Order: sequence, then C-alpha cells, then structure tokens
Amino acid sequence: MAFFYSKRKLRVRGREEGQELNIVPYLDILMNLIMFMLLSITGLSAFGILNVNAPNYGGPSTQMTEEGEKPKLLLTVLISQKGFYVAATGGVLGQQPQGQPNPAEAPPSIPKKADGTYDYTALTESMVNVKKEFPSESKVIVGAEGDIAYEVLVQTMDAIRETPGKDRKLLFTDVTLGAM
Repeated sequence: MAFFYSKRKLRVRGREEGQELNIVPYLDILMNLIMFMLLSITGLSAFGILNVNAPNYGGPSTQMTEEGEKPKLLLTVLISQKGFYVAATGGVLGQQPQGQPNPAEAPPSIPKKADGTYDYTALTESMVNVKKEFPSESKVIVGAEGDIAYEVLVQTMDAIRETPGKDRKLLFTDVTLGAM
C-alpha cells in the first residue's frame, strides 16, 4: 500500500486573516460629491420657484380702502371644465346673460376652444385689459375645480403672470391659490 500526499496539505498556508480595506479615498470622493450636489441643487432651485401664496383667513378685507383712494381690485380667476371665470371686485367679467338666477349656471367669461382645450391667449388678453385699468395691482386669486389637471393650473398661472413673446410684460405676479 502506497502513501500519497494530498496537494492540499502541501500548500503553504498564508495568513488566515484578511487585510483591512482602505476606505479613506472612497469617503473623500463621496464627500466631494455630496458638497457638489448640495451646491448645485441650491443654485438651480431658484430657477424653478414660482411665487404662490396661501390664502390668509381673518385678515382685513382687501376691499376696504381709505378715503380718497381708488378701490382695490379683487381679481379672481376660476378654472372649471367649461372654461375660465374671471371675476373682479364682486362681479364676473365678460358677457353674462341677463336674468340668470344662479351664477353657477352662467357661461364662463372665457370658454374653452372648439377643440376642447383652454384658451390661454384669450385669458392673457383679458389680463392685459384688466392691467390697463389697474396698473398698480399685482395680486390675483386662482381657484380650480377638483378634477382640473395640474398642468392646466400651471399654464393658467403662466398666462396670468406675463405676456408671451420677446417683449414679455409682467401682469399679475402675486398669485394666491384658493379653493373653489
């Protein structure tokens, strides 16, 4: 009977324990990336900010004015499935039929186009006309029905805030969201 050595027993054993992993360079890179991300996010976030105010309750009424002052404009734009309702200081702007008892059944000031899309250009033209009458006013309240898409709300605020084109003019920059 012959005796054979196994190759496993002939192999020289090294250190059993593993060497420590040096993570200092990895942490340096990670810290540099975190600082770069924080600085770039704070710089780029200013481009996407839209100044919108929440409605305040219990404050003084906006219709109260001192003697000799021109009454302030309380401009409201409501978005519905029918179109835009533009109201100012208690009245709805646009052609309203006589003798309608319920204002909810009244047609919108700016109805939708024939293809079913909202008419943002007509809304901007209406805001330009209102701005001509009240040049110092910059506040508007925007309300929407519950089933209105978010992009319609944003495009409405864009149409209210400034005129399109090369020579953009600011119209109503202080937007307050209201419930309908």
